[in-house]
Amino acid sequence: MIENVIYSALGLCGATVIGSVIGFAFKELPHKWNDTVLGYCAGIMMAASVLGLLLPAADMAGDGWGVAWVVVGGMIGALFLNVLDFVTPHLHHITGLEQEQHTNNSTLNHVLLFVMAIAIHKLPEGMAAGVGFNGENVGNAWTVTAGIALQNVPEGMVVISPLLVAGVSRMRTFFISLAIGLLEIVGVLIGFFAGGISQVLLPVMLAFAGGAMLYVVSDEMIPETHIHGYQKQATYALMLGFFTLLVLERVL
Repeated sequence: MIENVIYSALGLCGATVIGSVIGFAFKELPHKWNDTVLGYCAGIMMAASVLGLLLPAADMAGDGWGVAWVVVGGMIGALFLNVLDFVTPHLHHITGLEQEQHTNNSTLNHVLLFVMAIAIHKLPEGMAAGVGFNGENVGNAWTVTAGIALQNVPEGMVVISPLLVAGVSRMRTFFISLAIGLLEIVGVLIGFFAGGISQVLLPVMLAFAGGAMLYVVSDEMIPETHIHGYQKQATYALMLGFFTLLVLERVL
């Protein structure tokens, strides 16, 4: 059983890394295509937050106060990212850039907020995969792992380009992406070894991550794709991204 858990964790992290490697090709894209790719990834993230995090959290929590806790968890996730707006100028040690470049560059701070939203949801997402390996039906756990891995590829892609454009070095950008992927390994291991405890905490954690993702899609990604005059392409790409994950969830 532990072998399955390890393979699942490495697969999820590997999918993020593969997406990151692909993402290095998008730095020089014109705005039209960059906005289209970002819109597609926004759709993936929106679907992941709803279909992969919030709805499963609601199903786990049950009726009544359980759903109320899911709502609270989702709103706290959004508020948490809102608070991080005040923290991002102090993250210069992560990007390798001077603190003044953060203080005077709102775009860089928005990029970091977006990247942190990606990172935040990796832990409970990994836990969702890890918990499944405690059950009798390992096939279901692998289905969850496969769905998350497919989602991780475009997520890994979308982290790279904004960091490069903001001035972060290629090497540091890659290591930031790798660190994000490693969070998923930690999540899988926590989910598996915590077992029943995770079953209690997981709905709120999933909702927290889902709320954080919805916040960043609405507050960062969609506005970014609508400021260069290519909002129609970005909107259709967002819808395509949403339906892509919807179809994948049904197929898997």
